[in-house]
Amino acid sequence: MQKKKYNIAVEATLEVIGGKWKCVILCHLTHGKKRTSELKRLMPNITQKMLTQQLRELEEDGVINRIVYHEIPPKVEYELSEYGKSLEQILNALCAWGESHLTQVYGDKNEVLEESILNTK
Repeated sequence: MQKKKYNIAVEATLEVIGGKWKCVILCHLTHGKKRTSELKRLMPNITQKMLTQQLRELEEDGVINRIVYHEIPPKVEYELSEYGKSLEQILNALCAWGESHLTQVYGDKNEVLEESILNTK
């Protein structure tokens, strides 16, 4: 199998965390384990199909762990892996930049930013 070539290292980063939802999922998981239903509730605009797909891809890349509890009804939780925890600094920087951007564009970021544990006030 031929190794993939990258023009710049950030391509490899974006391959793992790029897209509309992966960083959002990862940010939620920085606050602890979450069940699929919890993630869906925290991200009401994501479809169940997309959430499932994104979780699978993050798991395949070794960034999150899927924990299955053998009970009835079955219980599944997701958490950041040790490898995934290495992304926390990047995720925090992205959030900080996003807040600055919202302030730059809208003036008062609180007028356009939903209330959430992830949003600093």
